[in-house]
Amino acid sequence: MEHINNYMHEVQDIALGIDRSSIQKMVSYLKDYKDRGRVFVLGVGGSAANASHMVNDLRKLCGIEAYAPTDNVSELSARTNDEGFETTFIEYLKVSRFNEYDCVFVLSVGGGSKEKNVSVNLINAIDYARKKDGVVLSIVGKLNGYAVRASNASVVVPYIKENRITPHSEAFQAVIWHCLVSHPELQINATKW
Repeated sequence: MEHINNYMHEVQDIALGIDRSSIQKMVSYLKDYKDRGRVFVLGVGGSAANASHMVNDLRKLCGIEAYAPTDNVSELSARTNDEGFETTFIEYLKVSRFNEYDCVFVLSVGGGSKEKNVSVNLINAIDYARKKDGVVLSIVGKLNGYAVRASNASVVVPYIKENRITPHSEAFQAVIWHCLVSHPELQINATKW
């Protein structure tokens, strides 16, 4: 019970520590995509699964055209095999004709690091989006990751225990995007339940 109690207290502390103004800033950006542009949700590992779910909610609940490149396993694995993993997202954006009316929404624990050569595919996509004058939004678990510095708006999931940054970051990605898609300024379709 000690671990369970500690974990749930951490969840409570994290929820209370979330920067709500950053979430509202994301709402303001996402409102622009209800009538124009697209949102490309990028994530790796558990964040890729979250990206797929978030795309569903943006499309179904908010009427926002959204895509997750990781949903296309054939293209993802072909690009990884032929070109290297670092190109997977940027090449998807190029073929999709990403432009200034579009948005990259990054879900990541660390947010990428050039110095550590981690999540380079996210970094390349972020750089490309900024080069094309698109918007970059992110939900991450590290204050010092690349995504935070390069985003127009970012929510950093506060961490209480270093050894639980991944589970809390990935869990709160879902909490935050559900907050976004249920926001009265974004949600246009009711849920069944």
